[in-house]
Amino acid sequence: MIGEFAAKEKLFRAARDNYTYHQINKVETLDPDGNVDGAYEQEWDILYDDAGKRVEHVTYAPPSTLQRIMVTEQDLDAMRNIQPFVLTSDELPEYDIKYMGHVKVDEITAYVFSVRPKEIKKGRQYFQGTVWVDDRDLQIVKSEGKNVPELKTKKGENLFPRFTTYREQIDGKFWFPTYTFADDKLYFSGGPVHIKEIIRYTDYKQFKSKVRIIGVSPEGQPNGSAPSAPKQ
Repeated sequence: MIGEFAAKEKLFRAARDNYTYHQINKVETLDPDGNVDGAYEQEWDILYDDAGKRVEHVTYAPPSTLQRIMVTEQDLDAMRNIQPFVLTSDELPEYDIKYMGHVKVDEITAYVFSVRPKEIKKGRQYFQGTVWVDDRDLQIVKSEGKNVPELKTKKGENLFPRFTTYREQIDGKFWFPTYTFADDKLYFSGGPVHIKEIIRYTDYKQFKSKVRIIGVSPEGQPNGSAPSAPKQ
């Protein structure tokens, strides 16, 4: 079963590379009373050139007002690659995956798996947490966890929040990330920082079809809604 859904995820990643989309990223820090005391915002158009290379065009980037934390390159990499988590057959050997059960979530039923890296390699970031896999389409519809490892050196600390990412069926075949939410406290040596993070993935549009995605049957049609994201 794990091999089957990882193969489906590989097909999804190839299909997603044929889509442009818009990504909205927002990080806020909150004071002890729950009031926002700093914010980072950036919006991207995700495009692909004729060679299939990803092109990221920043469309909105007001000055950051964050004072107690900063958005690092590892944070941006998480926004691009870890939080919209895709587990393909290529990455499968890097993770320990355990079956946790079969549950009903909103209008669908899903297999639940815990996912953690087998080995932490220097310079790499990994997903660690739980994924829900639709039992009909065999694709991830929800993921909950964080990117690891956290980085603590003499130069500083880089800690990451726990997040939840929801997917929706966009084209009748594949489940695309549409919403990521985090509300967590990061425990730095100088004290805890309460942060909120919201990422929205919108305006998915297929722009080319040079590569045929093999393995999607005509029956790959919508079978309900993904687990509902909380309204913000």
